[in-house]
Amino acid sequence: MKKEIATLTEVKNLVDTFYAKVQKDDLIGPIFNNIIQDNWPEHLEKMYRFWQTVLLQEHTYQGAPFAPHAKMPLEKKHFERWLSLFFETIDEQFEGEKADEAKWRANKMAEMFHYKIEYYKNNHSSLIQ
Repeated sequence: MKKEIATLTEVKNLVDTFYAKVQKDDLIGPIFNNIIQDNWPEHLEKMYRFWQTVLLQEHTYQGAPFAPHAKMPLEKKHFERWLSLFFETIDEQFEGEKADEAKWRANKMAEMFHYKIEYYKNNHSSLIQ
């Protein structure tokens, strides 16, 4: 039975399930695993706070989400896979307004991250904002 994303428990379930898929994925798994290495618990905690802030309006996340991704070797195909796994995870477990919002926000974030990474690559900028 699908649920609405209404509590931190659902956010954690979404994040844990999604990143378990990411870690095993042939395309994006090696990139994430190489960067995060054995710091997955810390990364997941940060992702709980991020999505808790975004979806539940419980402001527990502080930070700049783009900066850690700025110099990652990511291309359009990586963002497409990330979105595919994220949408798949949502569709398997959740429904409702917050599920739709999570997909919308993830799509916008992927678009912006991809655009900014390409901009920095093409302009040889070392500035990360």
